[in-house]
Amino acid sequence: MTVGIWVLGDQLWTGQSALASCRANQKNTPVILIESLRHAKERRYHKQKLILIWAAMRHFARDLQSEGWQVTYQMAESFEAPLKAWIEAKSIGELRVMEPADKPFSQFLNELDLPCEIVQTPNNHFLWTTQDFEDWAASRKSLLMESFYREGRKRLGVLVNGNKPVGDQWNFDKENRQPPRGKISPPAPLAFEPDEITQEVIEAVNAADFDTFGRAERFVWAVTRQQALAVLDYFVRDRLTTFGPYQDAMVTGEDTLWHSLLSPYLNIGLLQPIEVITAVEEAYIQDNHLPLNSVEGFIRQVMGWREYMRGIYNHMDDDYPSRNYFEHIHPLPDFFWDGDTPMNCLHQTIDTLKRTGYAHHIQRLMILANFSLIAGLSPQEVEDWFHAAFIDGYDWVMQTNVIGMGLFADGGVLATKPYAASANYVNKMSDYCKGCQYDKKARTGENACPFNFFYWDFLDRHRDKLSTQGRMSFILKNLDKMSDDELNEIRQRAKDWHRAQSGLSV
Repeated sequence: MTVGIWVLGDQLWTGQSALASCRANQKNTPVILIESLRHAKERRYHKQKLILIWAAMRHFARDLQSEGWQVTYQMAESFEAPLKAWIEAKSIGELRVMEPADKPFSQFLNELDLPCEIVQTPNNHFLWTTQDFEDWAASRKSLLMESFYREGRKRLGVLVNGNKPVGDQWNFDKENRQPPRGKISPPAPLAFEPDEITQEVIEAVNAADFDTFGRAERFVWAVTRQQALAVLDYFVRDRLTTFGPYQDAMVTGEDTLWHSLLSPYLNIGLLQPIEVITAVEEAYIQDNHLPLNSVEGFIRQVMGWREYMRGIYNHMDDDYPSRNYFEHIHPLPDFFWDGDTPMNCLHQTIDTLKRTGYAHHIQRLMILANFSLIAGLSPQEVEDWFHAAFIDGYDWVMQTNVIGMGLFADGGVLATKPYAASANYVNKMSDYCKGCQYDKKARTGENACPFNFFYWDFLDRHRDKLSTQGRMSFILKNLDKMSDDELNEIRQRAKDWHRAQSGLSV
């Protein structure tokens, strides 16, 4: 019986389990990769995301061929037809596919009607298996990320001396919240000129006859493992030192600051989490000048949040994507797609996203998701937009990050309180308010910042539900200090804003 392998677009690692299972017989093992236009049309994906995936797939296929695998590369309308033709042509009796990270694609595989047996091999692109997480969750009364993160450090022996953390504390987050002060001069991100393969993809995506998002006049992302490793080396050498203190800062004209830009490569398999963590830890051991807060802060993002988000994603029931704790129903405003808004923080963030496919975690959480939460936007529409718009966005990433952490639509499964904030936070952590027409301090009046009146309207509308969150009680007491006239104007301004967005007169 001939065994064939189907490599998915986010599984581009020669050590992935389906390929590893046949490595001893690779010269006689057919492998297929498929670019599906139907899959690309499911959402209004960012052009840079489509280019990254398809260019990386084509380069990976070339690398597999050079290793001696029998590789077929197909560009087709859908997956089914080329798969069936390939299976019949190669007389394949068993098709091996590494278990998809995304549940919808797993369901698609389970329902796929092919003339052979489909075997899903375990997904080995993460530090924790699904069962590992379930075993850990079963032993816990609450599923706090901090507890999960500490357990992971102990299990893998990362930044620990025995069972104690290096530096005598597990978390240096308080040292990693510095606002931008003075002139910020981070090194430019490592950029790659598109080769012939990538250029062909760029031209195809720019000529696509289906809806996409963003721009691709300049594409500089890595598309091979060698390039992704170069980005990792560059981060450790030139960016890691200052990554920690300013990881929450936002600065006009600085798209990436000191962030690593590794998530797109981790999420498609060009890099593996353990090698990224090891590179950072070894650099810390060898270089006494690397600050522990930067090292620990980065490792927490990969070993803590990334693994935790994936674990929660698989742990939750099938109704998780539809949860809407606050019953928010307002549609996504058009400016999420075009960036045409007088709110400078949103304009700057969306403009960066349109050009690059990227924005860092605080721009995502405290600008985009925060506004979506306090303005009462539909969690499902917001999650779908995040999935489509970000170059590193996938179902397993965005459901927990948006439905759970960003919009609190799961009612507190993932976060201990809603990440809701007024313009005060934006002004503290960025320079965006300096270039905005709105008054960052005003919550009423013609120039009141929407972040302000929406924030207080959100607290007012959901006071009963928020009062059950212990960490919110102090903030809610501030509502009692407002006059009825001020609260009524705040409520009205929120209603008028939504009416204006829908094209109705106010």
